[in-house]
Amino acid sequence: MKKFLAILLAMTMLIGLVGCSNAKQTQGDKATTTAIKDGKYKGEGKGKGGAISVEVTIENDTITDIKVLNQKETPGYETAMNTLTKNIISTNSVDVDIVSGCTLTSKGFLEAVNAALTAAGAKADMLKKLQASGTTGTKKEVNENHDIVIIGAGGAGLSAAIEAKKAGADVIVLEKMPMAGGNTLISGAEYAAPNNWIQKKEGIKDSTDQFMKDILKGGDNKNNPELVKVVAENALAGAEWLRDEVGVIWEDQMMFFGGHSVKRSLIPLGANGKEIIRKQVAKAESLNIPILYNTTAKALFTDTKGKVVGVQAEGEDKNYTFNTKKAVIIASGGFGSNIEMRVKYDPKMDKNVLSTNTVGSTGDGIVMAEKIGAALEGMEYIQTYPICDPLTGTLLYFGDARMYGHTIMVNKEGKRFVEELERRDVISMAIKEQTGHVAYQILDQKGLEESNLEEHHGPEIDYLYKNKLLVKADTLEEAAKFFDINAKELKGSVDRYNGYVKAGKDLEFNKRSMPSTIEKGPFYILKAAPAVHHTMGGIKINTKAQAINKDGKVIEGLYAAGEVTGGIHGTNRLGSNALADITVFGRIAGQNAAK
Repeated sequence: MKKFLAILLAMTMLIGLVGCSNAKQTQGDKATTTAIKDGKYKGEGKGKGGAISVEVTIENDTITDIKVLNQKETPGYETAMNTLTKNIISTNSVDVDIVSGCTLTSKGFLEAVNAALTAAGAKADMLKKLQASGTTGTKKEVNENHDIVIIGAGGAGLSAAIEAKKAGADVIVLEKMPMAGGNTLISGAEYAAPNNWIQKKEGIKDSTDQFMKDILKGGDNKNNPELVKVVAENALAGAEWLRDEVGVIWEDQMMFFGGHSVKRSLIPLGANGKEIIRKQVAKAESLNIPILYNTTAKALFTDTKGKVVGVQAEGEDKNYTFNTKKAVIIASGGFGSNIEMRVKYDPKMDKNVLSTNTVGSTGDGIVMAEKIGAALEGMEYIQTYPICDPLTGTLLYFGDARMYGHTIMVNKEGKRFVEELERRDVISMAIKEQTGHVAYQILDQKGLEESNLEEHHGPEIDYLYKNKLLVKADTLEEAAKFFDINAKELKGSVDRYNGYVKAGKDLEFNKRSMPSTIEKGPFYILKAAPAVHHTMGGIKINTKAQAINKDGKVIEGLYAAGEVTGGIHGTNRLGSNALADITVFGRIAGQNAAK
């Protein structure tokens, strides 16, 4: 009996030890001990566009595969998830750097992968330690010849590439970010076009001359009238080209942007730049135009006569020398994310001012062009956008309700302080003068619905609620309490405004469009602040999009288009004029460079 009990005790102890040990995995005839049970595990994180769900495969304590099962991120941002997957698998670690320019997508993806590890009953330190199978540090030297090299795969660069390719040129596009789009991708991408088809349907009278006057007035007449005329006369054709040639879908309504004398701004499908960039990239691919991502242009080089004949660039594992037979087109955007450069030209735009721009907007093209003698114009004119996230500086699409005319803005004291359809710079500066340097945008349920905010920008609205930047309440008093706004004054401001709507005239600020009252609950209040949005200055160009040197002469072989240029918008760009500008001059640059 004693012998039996001893054997039983020994067996019990052995079972206990097995139960406490790591899982055993069998591989052929070998049995290996692992910390994590082999299998496929699912996890979910929250990205910029909503939920990101993944399936992670683990074998022998090693992540061997990551599949994205569901995501609604901005088109192009999936490249960040591809990069992260590559880095995680190569190191067998989730301790990897986020992808520049894709912070929220990166964080959401990594959150999902970590959630999958948790589902496996594992912690990150249970993965095998591996060294990344990287390069030796020596990059391959590559020398290529092309007719045209385009720096920047945003709206201007892609427009130029498509037109140049259609004209028969051999084109290549360099993009330093891991995705195409630049600021166009993250913008609302509304497009100002006089005499457009929706204006005609709605009986709105407009003209290129009227549009030109609005642009000049909006820029305090510091614009180059010749460049403004080119934009005004070709804006409609550019919008039709995007529609008919590129496949962009425009919605059947318009917005009324501040500073414009009439409603003329077209809205792309979904009311953001995804529609523009997705269709432009697809068109470029159909034309076999190569786009090199994660490839940064470093310098232009010229021949003995000063003609630009190529670009030096740096990729992830290659150094490039691109020789051009025809031209280089710079379409690399502005410098809104380069704090040092901002302060150089406007000391007020320091690190305390957030930015709506992508991290890639650092003025590289401007610097490169200046080094070979290009003249710069209007560098001191830096615009802020009034309705941005006070936490991050991100442009808030919820603010689009302002352009539909359905909102008023008040300060902490509950009082209106500016015309809601004034110029961006005027509204921004007015907000800066208010308590806390913030504004509160008020609208009702009817305004929310007629602005299509929930349909177009659901993930952003979820973010705003989560971060206590937006409140929904049955009464104005309840909504005001959430932000500690003076409820009595707010109610008075709304009542007076509703009276102005019914009378047809705003006696306080002469608001130019008042389509409806604010009286149908529930009510919504958005908290917002200004952030750097557009840099009006850049490379000086002529009407052919050719770069001009400091002596006023054309720099042969160099063209520029988009926010990298100066002179078009003067001191201030009116909302929705950027898309017209980049499309018109992007096309012109591509057509002329190909000649």
